[in-house]
Amino acid sequence: MTQKITLSIPDLLHEKLKEWRASFNFSKMFQDALTEAIQKKEEFQKRFSEDFDMPEIIKRLKYEKLIWEKKYYKLSKTEGLRWAKTIHYEELLYVLQFNDTYKLIADPKMNEYFEQIYQTTDLAKYSNSNAVDHEQMFIDGWFKGVLEFWNQVKEKI
Repeated sequence: MTQKITLSIPDLLHEKLKEWRASFNFSKMFQDALTEAIQKKEEFQKRFSEDFDMPEIIKRLKYEKLIWEKKYYKLSKTEGLRWAKTIHYEELLYVLQFNDTYKLIADPKMNEYFEQIYQTTDLAKYSNSNAVDHEQMFIDGWFKGVLEFWNQVKEKI
């Protein structure tokens, strides 16, 4: 059996909800988000109340790190795809032919874009003390998004 509840959301979000209503199953999205939030709380309470088992803690942290890295990679891949869809052909070729993709962030033609994207998206919150690894992970995902776009369009242009 299911129960109905009432939610309050800001006006702007409600406008977006009306616009995208046909594209999403909002009930399912809410259920998934609520389930995940409750699981995290319950897991935390369980871990807090149990004796500390270091191998289990390490195993859990490794798993959480893997999930975190996948989210970070997915965000950067989505951003690369978005960039490729909006950029001019010449700039797309410039990136595709770039010799060392890990140096794209510092490239004079691309540096401003990457600084802006870092500041205006959620990517900044994923950065931590191991910045070099995260820059490489970001570029890997971003470039994968660009390549996926290119592979879809190159035969058609």
